[in-house]
Amino acid sequence: MNPSPLTFTAPVRETLAVEQTGPVLHVRLNPAAQDDTLSTAVLDDLLALLDGLHEQPDVRVLVLSSLGKDFCLGADRQEYQDAVTSDPTGAALRRIADKAHRLCQALETTHVITVARLHGSVIGAGLALAAYFDLRAGADTCRFRMPEVGLGLSPAWGGAMGRLISEAGAANIRELMLTCDVFDSPTAHRIGLLHKVAPLDRLDDTIAGWTRPLVRRSPEALVLTKRMLAGYTRADRMADVSLLDSHLLTSRLTAPRSRT
Repeated sequence: MNPSPLTFTAPVRETLAVEQTGPVLHVRLNPAAQDDTLSTAVLDDLLALLDGLHEQPDVRVLVLSSLGKDFCLGADRQEYQDAVTSDPTGAALRRIADKAHRLCQALETTHVITVARLHGSVIGAGLALAAYFDLRAGADTCRFRMPEVGLGLSPAWGGAMGRLISEAGAANIRELMLTCDVFDSPTAHRIGLLHKVAPLDRLDDTIAGWTRPLVRRSPEALVLTKRMLAGYTRADRMADVSLLDSHLLTSRLTAPRSRT
């Protein structure tokens, strides 16, 4: 994405490139082009950035994208295995999983309007993360997948199952989680996981079509509306069990394997 001349470039974090253009904050994953996974370092940097927004009322909109080939290939599974190896009790893994939950809650409660710009593959935890953004636009070449069941895991990252269901419907999410099927942008748009689809070379125009009017809106009206929407969508969840998800994931990965 090409920022305007009136752009402030913030210090680059380990895993993020951050630029502010007026009231719009552009956050790009993977500035070193090393991998496209949500490692602990990524979670830490995103949590720190969102926490810092409490002191930045001038930021009205946050746009998340990636500089990598893909938006996100999911959680760093090797990091999970290393955590289990180093701490068989599961405490280290639980801390990683709890960070994912805190990140998703921070996205849902921040005062800024959040926009996800998706391209390439959007897999597992990457899709869970995107679901917590207020608005989501994807390139027409995107490919999505929820592979957790196929890997022998519950889809527990970030406590996102409730959010995915409220955004896309229980029947749709049930099918995609159980089958682990790859699905495309038109399908994601049809079920509500994407609000808009555009050719990759027009995706920035689509994002700008949102950000330009958003920054002209009353900040108070935007914040209140966002929080009302979050409250109503959470109300349709029979029970908020998302706090348990990190523990469910930990118990599955640290459980003794039966010998046959």
